[in-house]
Amino acid sequence: KYAENMYYFSELALTLNAPESGTAPTDSRRRPDQRLMENGRWDEANAEKQRLEEKQRLSRKRREAEAARATEDGTPCDPYKPLWFERRKDPVTQELAHVYKGGYWESKEKQDWSLCPDIF
Repeated sequence: KYAENMYYFSELALTLNAPESGTAPTDSRRRPDQRLMENGRWDEANAEKQRLEEKQRLSRKRREAEAARATEDGTPCDPYKPLWFERRKDPVTQELAHVYKGGYWESKEKQDWSLCPDIF
């Protein structure tokens, strides 16, 4: 209702980020900075975005340090891998693409998100 008054977004665009129950804790609709922004709490949203970005930087630095140690020690180190996607070469274009490998819908049905990292 009154979607035309909301920054000229269509009704569809306004509802794309609507919260949905039962989604993974890593679902982007759960981003606390975005929720604050949508509620008009701009200063808090900005501070929260800064916190999330710093958390992401620290996580990346830890992964890079682990990889460097593994290289020095000569031990294998698994690089970061998405939970529900894997990179494969597209048979037609020969380009690398992320392809769904399964698991999300099963986790959602069971409401078992134990494999999800704490990203927020």
